[in-house]
Amino acid sequence: MKILLIPALMLSATALAQVKIDSPNSGWRNSKGAKEAYTQDVNYPAASVSVQDGQSPTAEIRGRIAAKGKDKPATLVVNGVAMPMAVQEDGSFARPYAFGRGSNSVEVRSPDGKARSRSQFLDSYAGKTQSRVRVVLSWDSPGTDVDLHVVAPDGGHSWYGNRVMPNGGALDVDVTTGYGPEIFSSAAPPKGNYHVYVNYYGAGQETGILTVAQVAIITNENSPNERQEVVRVPLRAPGELTLVKSFVYP
Repeated sequence: MKILLIPALMLSATALAQVKIDSPNSGWRNSKGAKEAYTQDVNYPAASVSVQDGQSPTAEIRGRIAAKGKDKPATLVVNGVAMPMAVQEDGSFARPYAFGRGSNSVEVRSPDGKARSRSQFLDSYAGKTQSRVRVVLSWDSPGTDVDLHVVAPDGGHSWYGNRVMPNGGALDVDVTTGYGPEIFSSAAPPKGNYHVYVNYYGAGQETGILTVAQVAIITNENSPNERQEVVRVPLRAPGELTLVKSFVYP
């Protein structure tokens, strides 16, 4: 029995070592005074999620995957919401993320699902801006452009052409190279009906590809009243504008 168990344990340790999360670090922290940019610059014709110069490690997800495989995304799980994550040719990954105060968790899984790493931390900064409505759009195909549209009760409309609403709600970035995520967040959301749309803007040369979009809606994040809902919808033809979900806040 011992001879059989030891190789299994060694295999498990090797698999875990293939994914490394450099930030965020596990444990306790206080992000007061940290530079945490939310909206990102967009460069056309190709735009992907990237970390701006000077971004604090308290507001980014960064690391490396060994033997990542070719042309396959990793899986990123933030506070229970899973999404594809693009990985560079050298196995590195980096993206900003606006974490709320309180307990947060990040897990990164290798493209084949056999290796993973997890970080869990608590941010104690009481003055940290807290997301009350967060909408996370991701999709499962590379080289595709899917756009997130959020319409607020006061008529505000956040999309790639107008990312910041007058009420302060904002879209972080317009991703045109596949997978996403695109994240809308509001710290002081007006009460009432919200409408979440996705627009299958384009698929490049892969005109026949079927893309499945995933929208996660999180309200009152990191509080006893937190709620999460995940909706998936197939997108078949570029140009489709689809109402994914209407919901009421609070």
